[in-house]
Amino acid sequence: MKTISSLLNEDWYNRYKRISKLNIRSSIYDVNNRCNLRCKGCFFFSSDEDKVADEERDLTRWEAFIDKEKARGVNLAILIGGEPSLSLDRVDAFYQRIPTFCATNGLIKVPRDRFPDLMVGISLWGTEEDEIQLRGRDTFAISSKNYAGDAYTYYLYTITPRQIGKTEGIVRKIRDIGVKVHMQLLSNDEDVDGFSWQPEELIDIRAEMDDMLDRYPDTVISSKYYHKIITTGKMLGRPFGWNECPSVTESFDNRDPQPKRLIHFVRWASDLTTTHRCCTSETRDCRTCKDGAAHMSWVMVNKRAHMRSAEDFQNWIEVYEMFAKLYRFIPW
Repeated sequence: MKTISSLLNEDWYNRYKRISKLNIRSSIYDVNNRCNLRCKGCFFFSSDEDKVADEERDLTRWEAFIDKEKARGVNLAILIGGEPSLSLDRVDAFYQRIPTFCATNGLIKVPRDRFPDLMVGISLWGTEEDEIQLRGRDTFAISSKNYAGDAYTYYLYTITPRQIGKTEGIVRKIRDIGVKVHMQLLSNDEDVDGFSWQPEELIDIRAEMDDMLDRYPDTVISSKYYHKIITTGKMLGRPFGWNECPSVTESFDNRDPQPKRLIHFVRWASDLTTTHRCCTSETRDCRTCKDGAAHMSWVMVNKRAHMRSAEDFQNWIEVYEMFAKLYRFIPW
């Protein structure tokens, strides 16, 4: 029987011990239904998730709800929207109670005098030209001024097929303002022409992402195993999809047999009552989902399956470390 200690040398075992007691339990919260952008391919608006619930506007109800979430065992609140920076009082209600991550487009700066160590992830969809085509404006020109040198910020660089051959320019720009970057792939929920992945493009972008990690290890927060998972859609020979996804809201999860899943995971709408199916789109075909966090979580919940060899288990450790760094459970 393989054991953890038999699979790992001292260095890897110490890395494992650092993450083994984190017990991360996350849920996702729509802070509001509004945004100051309308991005082509944004899963929130493309699946009409902004229309399924009316925003709760009573801050005391938010505070009571968050207290119940904390009592439910949540120790990581992932705030999305809409755009959370449009509702900073709600962000503050989370921040005062639970370790909190705020996903934002970066156009409005989260004030550091109010949120000194709030983890912020800024969405970025490519070069200036691609950002203008997909999002209506060059967001980096603004967000880079708002967050240059910020130790509690990283860019979530959603790579599209148009970015092949251009990723180094983006990574350099982010490095030059003193911020980290994490990479994922666009799922193209609105079928924008030219932005759907072809098999040969996925091979090319995987090599490019690996190269960025090798060349900019102090800037890129990632792992090559993660790159393999999101570009192939497979883990240990198993295909990603509805029957495997770990990020399904608990009340929606009627799968039989039950896969490994995030414990008590829920994605809440902004009325604090309605829930969404999963961590991304209500309407997305799970077979085409390339969401980075969902694939990271897929690896993380399948710890025992990765204990078949030292290499497999080291891959598992790297992905868990990456997730823990992105949500600041361990230092960069």
